[in-house]
Amino acid sequence: MFAPSPRALFCLAAMSLAASLHAEEATFADPSALPMNFKLPAPLILANGRRVATREAWMTKRAPELRRLFQHYEYGTFPAPAKAEVKVTREDKAALGGKATLREITLSLAQPEGAEIHLLLVTPNGVSKPAPVFLGLNFNGNHALLADPLIAVPPHWKSMKGLTVEQSRGSEIDTWALDQAIARGYAIATFWNGDVVPDDKAAAEEMLRKFRSSGADERGLADTATIAAWAWCLHRAVDYLVTDPAIDAKRVALVGHSRNGKTALLAAAFDERVAMVVPSQAGCGGTAPCRVSADLSAVGPNGRSIVETVQRINTSFPHWFCGNFKAFNEQPARLPFDQHEMIALCAPRPVLISCASEDLWANPLGQFEMLRAADPVYKLVAGDGLGAAQAPAMSQLLPSRLGYYIRPGKHSMTREDWKVWLDYADQWMKP
Repeated sequence: MFAPSPRALFCLAAMSLAASLHAEEATFADPSALPMNFKLPAPLILANGRRVATREAWMTKRAPELRRLFQHYEYGTFPAPAKAEVKVTREDKAALGGKATLREITLSLAQPEGAEIHLLLVTPNGVSKPAPVFLGLNFNGNHALLADPLIAVPPHWKSMKGLTVEQSRGSEIDTWALDQAIARGYAIATFWNGDVVPDDKAAAEEMLRKFRSSGADERGLADTATIAAWAWCLHRAVDYLVTDPAIDAKRVALVGHSRNGKTALLAAAFDERVAMVVPSQAGCGGTAPCRVSADLSAVGPNGRSIVETVQRINTSFPHWFCGNFKAFNEQPARLPFDQHEMIALCAPRPVLISCASEDLWANPLGQFEMLRAADPVYKLVAGDGLGAAQAPAMSQLLPSRLGYYIRPGKHSMTREDWKVWLDYADQWMKP
């Protein structure tokens, strides 16, 4: 009798999860009809008021219910998985001074038409077993990660910083610190976040239209928005990685900074093949609460609040979240969930939230509170979770299954961060 391989089972699990997102008919109240709740919603209480008391009930009832709610009211509906034609366009077996093999891989997606993911995969040489991998979106193109003149520039690339191609090439060597990961036995896989859906209001809407089966010009209130589309693209990269013999299919971690951190968390919460996730300074709509106190959300003389709010993020980046989310701009207390429940959807898999002391906009204290609020789910599902009543001291890693790290500095992704993330991965992603 034919027995599917572990890699095939991973792919089947992802397809099954995606199908389950829409398996039950659900009715959703208009946002204005939802009750105001200024406290964080209880993650272990079903919409019908019943308490979830077992791991099975969480996995089969509450988690699917939350995934439907998050899609409808915040991120938009996840598209169905799409097959990809794989083509290795370049291979360098002597990258990083001979310590790594670098491959550039094009994933030509069956849907939406013409969409391609240009994956850069760097794996350590001299290892006898498949390597664990960190997968994440980058902001400035694969060519920014190394000073390699042969790394291809994304076809529709546009610099966020106004740089020319040559100025941007190798500009993020320290941001991604590939040498550190390779030296520790980890692979890195990444692609530009604008490969399929650009991070631009007008251009994003044009591409998002191709995700809609209706082909409607205007995005519906619960139609796929940009962060959901980016997360879906990460899932398509996972589809490939779990089939690559150089990669350990059971040790795929997602990583991302800022808006890419929001995306990494969402992708992990909706794909059980992901073994670990590291959202870095992901803030509102990611790892920070939507419900924030009046003193933090009040707009000051400079036109900014202390922390980013639902209204601010929807105003500045209307393409990131679905239309329904904008209905909560002035009343986030009507949301039937908060971001601690997005973290909880990753249970029992490790989640490391990474912050910076000067990045108040991303609300680092609020992010720790989200871990505290997700802790009851982790204790039920995994038997452990946060393991601490207070946030750790500056530059000290809390290495729990629900982990936390805050360092001095600003909104950025650094070599110091990568050292801590790799330490955390050593604890949680060993074979």
